Amino acid sequence: MSAVPDFSADSREPLESARAPQAAFETMTPERIDTVLVVEQAAYLHPWSRGNFLDALNAGYQAQCLFAGNELLGYFVAMKGLDEVHLLNITVAPAFQRQGWARLLLEGLSIWARGQGVRWLWLEVRVGNTRAQHVYQRHGFVRVGLRKSYYPAENGTREDAVVMSLPL
Repeated sequence: MSAVPDFSADSREPLESARAPQAAFETMTPERIDTVLVVEQAAYLHPWSRGNFLDALNAGYQAQCLFAGNELLGYFVAMKGLDEVHLLNITVAPAFQRQGWARLLLEGLSIWARGQGVRWLWLEVRVGNTRAQHVYQRHGFVRVGLRKSYYPAENGTREDAVVMSLPL
């Protein structure tokens, strides 16, 4: 079995894992947004809205879901520029966190980005989300900057974002 996802169409190529023996990347579609929103709302205090996901799909952004059977493990949404890809959203369902799925999602994104001929991956992550920062660092991302007051936070405040990049 190949661990290289085919992003040209819905792919049912199985991927192996100890907890969910078969997983596959599938294109995020408007029909899947209800399922995605359940995970998004469970994972974040400030989740993306249905409109955010629809706008991303309508703009032609790369949006992939990772399923094990009918169970949504996670997803990512990324925007391609001239020679770079910007990761806009990556989420692992809370029930499947700490099982390696984020690493697999990042690898799928990296494979797709290389196939697009881009040279860089970029992302922002909340300053307080050190767990995600460690996942990104293990994947090869490095911290390159800080965006002040980037994310909405508790009680109408804002949280800074760490800017990270990965050369491909």
